[in-house]
Amino acid sequence: MPRYLIEREYGPAVEEDMRRIGARSKQVAVEQFPEIRWDHSHVVGDETGIKSFCVYEAPDADRLRRHAEVVGEHAVTRIYEIAGDVTPADFVD
Repeated sequence: MPRYLIEREYGPAVEEDMRRIGARSKQVAVEQFPEIRWDHSHVVGDETGIKSFCVYEAPDADRLRRHAEVVGEHAVTRIYEIAGDVTPADFVD
């Protein structure tokens, strides 16, 4: 199944907001979108506020957009299809 990296911008969200939104995202996926799987997320902050970069498995990017619409407060900024993964161990000195 394809994997995707989803970029989201939350603005000046706080930790409680992120916990609530994450719990809602998981609940909606289980109940309404069983074909998608949330792998993990990186939550970062910059001068504009909180952003997240989330890795999902899904049949296509449209399913992820529909999931985000149902969740609410979880708008998609960009979706990238993941072509592959590399780590430092992949490169021989």
